[in-house]
Formats: sequence, C-alpha cells, structure tokens
Amino acid sequence: MNPSAAGTAQPSGLKRELKVADAAAFSIGLIGPVGVMALLGAGAAGLLGAGAVWAFVFALVAVALVAYGFVKLSRYIAHTGSVYATVGLTLGPRAGFVAGWALFFAYVTIGAGSGMEIGLFLNQLLADLGLQVQPPWLWVAIAALALVFLLARREVRLITRLLLYAELAGAVLVTVLNIVVLVKLGVGAAPGGLRLNWGFLELPPGTDVTLIAAAAVFGFLAFAGFEGAATLGEETDNPRRDIPRAFKIAIILVGVFYLLSTVAQSLGYGTDAAGVKRFASAGAPYGDLARGYVGPWLADILTLTAVISLFAIFLGTLSGAARVAFALARDTALAPRLARLSRNGAPTTAITVAVVLALIVIVGESLTGAAVLDATFWSLTIGTLALLVAYVLATAGALRFLFFRRDVSTPKWQMAIPILALILVLYTIYKNVVGVEAPYSYFPYIVAAWLLIGFAISLRRGVADRVRAALRGSQEPAPGFVASVDAGRQPDAAPAPER
Repeated sequence: MNPSAAGTAQPSGLKRELKVADAAAFSIGLIGPVGVMALLGAGAAGLLGAGAVWAFVFALVAVALVAYGFVKLSRYIAHTGSVYATVGLTLGPRAGFVAGWALFFAYVTIGAGSGMEIGLFLNQLLADLGLQVQPPWLWVAIAALALVFLLARREVRLITRLLLYAELAGAVLVTVLNIVVLVKLGVGAAPGGLRLNWGFLELPPGTDVTLIAAAAVFGFLAFAGFEGAATLGEETDNPRRDIPRAFKIAIILVGVFYLLSTVAQSLGYGTDAAGVKRFASAGAPYGDLARGYVGPWLADILTLTAVISLFAIFLGTLSGAARVAFALARDTALAPRLARLSRNGAPTTAITVAVVLALIVIVGESLTGAAVLDATFWSLTIGTLALLVAYVLATAGALRFLFFRRDVSTPKWQMAIPILALILVLYTIYKNVVGVEAPYSYFPYIVAAWLLIGFAISLRRGVADRVRAALRGSQEPAPGFVASVDAGRQPDAAPAPER
C-alpha cells in the first residue's frame, strides 16, 4: 500500500471533522479536572499532609515525560485505537492488542468510578439545599449511565463541545474560588486567622520519595485521560498536527489548574495538624472552602459544578472506551458487530458494550456493601493501574521507534526522556502493588487477570496478522517518513506468517 494514500484513507467510516480545540476538549473532558480536584486532593493529603501538592508535582513531571512519546508518535500515527495503534506499530501487534485491551479496561473502570462519585456529590448538594431526599448512589450512577448511553451515541462533535463547556464553566468558578482563598489569606481576612505561608511545601516527618510515589497514584489518576485525544485520530482533520497540540494544551492547562487548586485547598484548610486532618477527611473541599471564604451560595454552585464535571468524565471515558473497542473489533475481525457505526459515525455497538461493562462494575461494587467513597476509590485505583500498564507499553514503544530505527531521526539526548518516564511509571506501579493493604492488594490481581485474557485473545490464530495488516493500512505517515508497520520490519515486506 502507498503510505501517503494510507494517511488519507478512511476505511473505518469515522468522520474527519474535528479541530485541535475539539481534540483538546476531549482530553480535558476525559481528565475532568474540576471533578478530580473535588476529591483527589484530599486523598493525597491523607498521605502527604499539607504537602499534598507534591503528589501532583510528581505526577505532572511523570505525565509530561510520558506525553513526550505520545506527542512524538502522534506525528506519525493517527488511529482511533490510541495506544493500541502506537504500541502495535512499535512493539508488535500482540503488544498493541494488550495495550488497547488495558486502555479499554482503564476507561471503563475510571468511568464507573466517576459515575459512582456523582452520587456522593449529588447527595451533598441535596443536603445543602435542605432537601430530605438522599437517593442511593447506585441508582444515581445507573441514571447517569443511562444518560451517558444516550449522549455517547450522538455525533462526536457534540460530545467534545459538551465536555468543553462543562469543564470550562466549572474551571472558571473553581479558579475564582482559589484566587479568593489566596487573596483573603494574603490580606489576613481568612477564617480562623489563617495566613499565607509555605507550609504547603512541607511533608510529614519521615516522608521520602517512596511515599510521594505511593501518593502519586492520585496524581496519575488526576491526569488520566490526557491521551484521550489520540482516540480521535481518525476523526480529526489534521491529526498529525492537531493531536500533538491537543496533548500539550490539555496537560499545561490542567497542570496549572491542579497546582493552583491544591495549594489553595491546603492553605485554605490550614497547614497545621488540625487543618491537615480536615482537608484529608473532606468529602467536598469545594463546598467547605466556598462556605468559609465566600458564602453557601457558591458552595452549592460548586457542588453542582462537580456533579456536571463528573458526568463529563463519565461520558468522555466511556466514549473513549467505545472507540478503543471499535478499533480492536474492526482490526481483529473477532467481533464484527462491535465495528458497526451509526449513520452519524458513532460506534454504537461498542458504546453499548462499554456501558454494560460499566454497569457490571457499578452493580458489583454496590453488592459489596461499600460506601460510595470507598467504591469510587476502588474503581478509580483499578483503572489507574490498568492505565499505567498502557503507559508503560506506549513509552517503551516510543523509545524503540524513535531511537532504534534508521528511518527515524531523533536527537539521541532525548532518549533520556522516555527512559526516565519508564522508571517513574514503573516505580509508581511497584509502590501501589507491593505492600499495600486489602482491598487494594487485590486490585493488581484483577488487572493482571484482565491482561491475561487480552493476551490469550491476541494468541488466537490470525489475530496478529490481521492487526498487522490493519495498522499498516491506517498509519498516518509524516512528510518524508517511510512507513513501517511492525517493529524492525521494512515497509514493503509482506506480513510474516504468525508463529
């Protein structure tokens, strides 16, 4: 196949209609920074105290290093399967399938966790409004899931716009709150006589890099979804240019928002022992700070904003999961029905599968009798571990593709970036797998079982050859680049028989 032709072909039937703003909005919507900071800052404070910001600094550095590989590879590869395609084109078709399988699972479980969290904040909002109605979180999550199912079947441009507007409105309000908190602390008008100080940089006695790495799971979870723009590789007008820009925009904007929010939350509660305890146990940090620093009216608006943001994450993650499942089904031909598209180009059958699996996760966690906060963290942690596995494979693939091929010229000094990214991500996985207490000690086994199923599927006769051929046909070559589908394979060589 002519590589240049492959770059413009659209065998999938997906519509190329999105711009860089749409791709960035999709990534930001998957991240859901407003909903994330409504909960995860408190989680990091539980481990790092007033120095919770260091969990997000660590994760921001690590995610930026991981994003290097995504940015570089997205200039060569445009595919709705995201890491499935990038890993498949750099480490081989079986590794690519497993990476896509892991990413699909990550999106479904992170989405399910966000759906459960909606129940937490909705009930908080109802209580603040003086209403006696407190619906069970299970039914709130199911109702939200039903709405996700209806919206995810619409045109992708509508989805990206909904994600953008939901996060933009919430981010503006939270940023205003952050500034008010910092200003009042600075002028001495904060509740309890709190003042600006450098305590947000202080870590508990005995804290070392291992504890920061353990807390960084909250930071990685906070950035989970930055790679979501890659799933729009076949729906973006100029993916080689716009997808890399979308990654950068999402990480920079969200990173600044997180650092500002975490500092404001730490200082707003107070960096002494009592303040740290309040922060670490806070169920609704926005509401607490808004009531103390502005008024109850803003607390109610911000709680509603958190609900909307969490719904945006729910919609974005399951939409992303559906596109990964669509790509896997289309390229392997194992489940042709999953590769069906609606008239408006939405992978409707894959969306149905993603929604059903999310429902299974939500109902399954409810049957354990877990409180909504525990159920949320369980699902989010499982999803983050699966996502980190996908990041490892994608980063290893970028390292091999960019520095060990004769047809790709990359400055050798940049090799340190993906190597350092691998070290940081692997260490974070290690710290969240080894020595953790139940039930978190069970989660690595759940992820491992899912990965083993994916690996077993990849071993089926003909799967590797079909994936190899499909990725060869969908590669988006950069100008002057000679396409090569398989690691170490010359572009004109026929696919080798499967072993």
